[in-house]
Order: sequence, then C-alpha cells, then structure tokens
Amino acid sequence: MKGLAILGSTGSIGTQTLDVVRAFPEDLRVVGLAAKRSINLLENQAREFHPKFVYCEASSREKARLTSTGSVEATMVDMVLDPDVDTVVTATVGDVALIPTVEAIKAGKNVALANKESIVMAGPILTRLATENGVDILPVDSEPSAIWQCIRGDNDGIARLVITASGGAFRNWTLAQLANATPEQAINHPTWNMGAKITVDSATLMNKAFEVIEAHYLFGIPWKEIDVVIHPQSIIHSMVEFVDGTFKAHLGLPDMRIPIQYALLYPERISNNSIGRFDPVSTGQLTFEEMDTDRYPCFNIALRFAKQGGTWPAALCGADEAAVELFLSGRIGFMEIPVVIQETLDSHSPIANPAPGQVLEAAEWARQRLNDLVGS
Repeated sequence: MKGLAILGSTGSIGTQTLDVVRAFPEDLRVVGLAAKRSINLLENQAREFHPKFVYCEASSREKARLTSTGSVEATMVDMVLDPDVDTVVTATVGDVALIPTVEAIKAGKNVALANKESIVMAGPILTRLATENGVDILPVDSEPSAIWQCIRGDNDGIARLVITASGGAFRNWTLAQLANATPEQAINHPTWNMGAKITVDSATLMNKAFEVIEAHYLFGIPWKEIDVVIHPQSIIHSMVEFVDGTFKAHLGLPDMRIPIQYALLYPERISNNSIGRFDPVSTGQLTFEEMDTDRYPCFNIALRFAKQGGTWPAALCGADEAAVELFLSGRIGFMEIPVVIQETLDSHSPIANPAPGQVLEAAEWARQRLNDLVGS
C-alpha cells in the first residue's frame, strides 16, 4: 500500500486524486492532505480519509476544526518527510509546492507531478536531485503522461515529440472577439474540467508552453524536437515520432483520473470501472490543425524566455500567475495578458544558476513587478 501526501487536495487535480484513492482503498492510503483556504472541503476530506496530517492557511478556530477530525496539523515539508509517505502528489497551482517537492525528492520520495510551475521554474534542480536520490518524477499532466507512456521501454531513437493542444475556450474566436472576452467565457473549456488558472492558461496557450518546457526537462528532448498541434477533440494527448518513421500516440477520454491513476499505481495498470472508455466509432473523426501563433502570443513569449534558463522561467511563472489573477478579477482584458507579461520580463535581471530560494524570489519579484505596472 502506497502512502500519499496530496498537496492541493481541494483543487481539481486533488479531488480527482482522491477519486482514484476511493477506487483503490487496498492499494492507496492518504497520509497527508494540504490545501490553501478551502477549509470546509478539507475538513470533509479529513473525516473521510483520516489522514495523519493536515495543512491549511486558516485561522486558529478553523485549524481546530481540522484537528478535531483526529489529524495533526503539520507543514507541507514535515508532511512529505514523514516515513509513511511514499509518493507526494503536487496538485497545487503556483510555486507553493516547490520547496516541499525539493525536500521530498531529497528524502527519496517519488513525486507525482501535476504542478507545472515547479518543473518549469526549477526543472534542472528537480531533475538533478531526482537522479542523485534515485527517485521518479511521475508526470500527472495528461500530455507529459502520454509521452511518458509512449516512450516507456522504448526511449531510444526518438525523433520528436508532438504535444496536442485543445486550443482552449476561444479556439474558434476571431482576434476582434478576443478583445472583449470575459473571465466567465475563458474558464468555460469545451473538453476539460480544470481549475480557473489552468483553464485561462489553456485559452492563452501558456499552459501548452509550460508543457513543452516540462517535456524538455522531464525527457531530455531538445527544444527543436518538440512540436505542438491543435487537436480540438482532446482524445490524442500526445504523440512520439521515432527515427524510423513510426508514431506512437496515447489516446483516451479527456479525464484527468486516467493519468493520475497511472502515476499513483505505476508500474501497474489496473481496471477502474468508474472511468469511461474511449470508443473510436462513437467518437468519430479526429482532426489536427497547425497552431496559429498570432492567436497565442503567450506561447512564443514563454518559450523565448524559458530557453534562456536561470531565473527567467521562474519570472515567467510569477508574471503569468499575476496576469491571470488580474484578468480573472476584471482589472485587465484577455488580450492584455501577454502584453503585461512581456513588459514585466523585459525588466528582469536574471540569475544564471539559482538555488530554490532564488527561484522563488524571482517569481515573487515578477508578481509584484507586474502588479506595479498595471497599478501605475
């Protein structure tokens, strides 16, 4: 039985992770649950799963409610270091999970990685530590998981990776229409059920740029050998082309429980009757389109700065987080997101080989800088 610490248990990925735990009570047990502020949901989760530890940014009175469930309050770092934890699930948004992830890897824990920002901000640090400590970083994101499954046992002779993108909520909108896009429209994704931040990133394609960066670090594939195509049906999650012309593709319904389950139960595949099955006949036609970079300026901005390394990717993540927050709160328009991110990054002074603390400082600088620019 694998012991899990789930960081971000009340979010979209966290709640679906617990769905997988419910399906396999003899294989998985919850040792720790961490959330930000969703105290009611976290309390309900603690009463159901009886974790050893809980964490939440809450008042003393609210924390007392959590500990009344029989769980002990602990920091995320203390939680992931507990000897009963075998795998840490990073299901948070933003950089809050970076230090717990670093400490978990140092302690020899496998990491089921759903948090893009950690690997984007600190890819060289995390992959080096994983190698040094003999642990696995298990991708939970559907596209990196698809690549991982395609190359498992066949990781020689890779010619390129082809990552698919749904195109987001505005894939059929004109550029003129995008100028008036609202937050409510942006988070109405046509095929996936995700949190607000990730769904907006899907609409700007920042999310896809993050997955390119993630694939570069996780699989050691050169930048020039990673392509993105628009695939509106979200059935093919990624493809791998090999040097002999063979393609491997990973197909499945757009259900995050599939890659979550694969990561948690790896290396086994076990039937889960609660997850629907892909039927090629009823699905019908699968289509692909070239990505129009004019529609998605965030994509090129992200890759241009990420390829420079150092603290550039961290500043990118911090700027994107701040820009999306401002859009969701109605302070900037959808088409302003790439503009303010670019302006912020243009004034960043990078550090070439940062420590984890410096990575976090760069992200925080970018958040503050972008808010200052918009506020002025």
